[in-house]
Amino acid sequence: MSEIHMPRLSDTMEEGVISTWVKKVGDKVASGDVLVEIETDKAVMEFEAYEDGFLVKQNVSEGDTVPIGEVIGLIADSPDAVPEETAAPAAPASEAAEEPKEEAKEEAKPEQAAEPAPAAESTGERPRTSPLARRLAKEYGLDITKIQGSGPKGRIVRADIEAAAKDGSAAQDSQAPAASTPAPAAQAAPAQDDVRGSEEVKTSNVRKVIARRLTESKQTVPHFYLRRTIDAEALKAFRGQINQQLSSTGVKVSFNDLIVKACATALKLHPEVNTSWINDTLVQHHRVNVGVAVAVDAGLVVPVLHDTDKATLSEISTRTRELAGKARDNKLKPQEMSGGTFSVSNLGMFGIDSFSAVINPPEAAILAVGAMRPEAVVVDGEVAVRNRIALELSVDHRAVDGAVGAAYLKELAEILEEPMRIIL
Repeated sequence: MSEIHMPRLSDTMEEGVISTWVKKVGDKVASGDVLVEIETDKAVMEFEAYEDGFLVKQNVSEGDTVPIGEVIGLIADSPDAVPEETAAPAAPASEAAEEPKEEAKEEAKPEQAAEPAPAAESTGERPRTSPLARRLAKEYGLDITKIQGSGPKGRIVRADIEAAAKDGSAAQDSQAPAASTPAPAAQAAPAQDDVRGSEEVKTSNVRKVIARRLTESKQTVPHFYLRRTIDAEALKAFRGQINQQLSSTGVKVSFNDLIVKACATALKLHPEVNTSWINDTLVQHHRVNVGVAVAVDAGLVVPVLHDTDKATLSEISTRTRELAGKARDNKLKPQEMSGGTFSVSNLGMFGIDSFSAVINPPEAAILAVGAMRPEAVVVDGEVAVRNRIALELSVDHRAVDGAVGAAYLKELAEILEEPMRIIL
């Protein structure tokens, strides 16, 4: 019998949410079959079986949040390898360890397992809950002991919390003594706000993790910003020539593809920027892996183009579109979202002139790209209209000094203004 552990599906993942069990208890499983869909800090990803057998137990239910390494299920050689009474979804191991007395009581009275457990308020016992349910109860300001569970053995799950929040039946007792620190629920917006006509919007785990990580980045990473506007006339002409040559292949190179390749070229010339500050240590990366920010419904994901400096423009164009499509379909694999050493975020297609991007740790820098704009500038002593693009480099000052970042941005600007250097 083999345990299925919550995998690390991205280099920043700390926990995952069981989105959907693709295989049910008793199903035959072959190596390579998708067992479960897991919502990580990046996207919803498929987790495949590594061996043949039968799924005989689901330790956690859909919607539960589980730390990395926690056992989420069992695979055995026979569908009868686990007694029938243990085949139903159970609480995570961490919860089972916390509640040995309650578990023993439930097993002593199996005839009551099908009945919803009474609210813990009447028994004084700690209710059986999932980690997600406990967190949601705190966010909604609910007394979890007043909620009746509908899960296995009366376990309180997300649906119970959301139902209680909607009908207001389990609000915290206003006479309860004040906590030493403000409760998160006191800071949360109410489910309904009649004054503003507002309501809470259900957010994905991806969105919550994005919010947490970007907050951590701004609070813990000392950002500094370098700005430069480039003349894009030569870049525009170069793109036209490249696409004319590639017309028979069906590949079309975008300005973003050119910028991504130029960033990789400049990183090879300035490896001091291709670094990370990790645990008070400066780490030098010898591979150039550029991440490209992609907007999806759940938020912002950054698929990574590995060895970008070695890829051709047509390869970058093809790979970027493939990864962007996977991102929007929640089909990205863990290796396609990890290992980045630098990122590019382009909002030019939205008409944004310029912006400051937040660094994606543990990377040391990210380039923000604005829209191409025709501007009146002085060229050779005369006023002329030229296409220009605003670039802004956000840099982690722990890993990269100001002069080093400035030298990199200067190099990048010169490459873009002399675009033949991109392919040389």
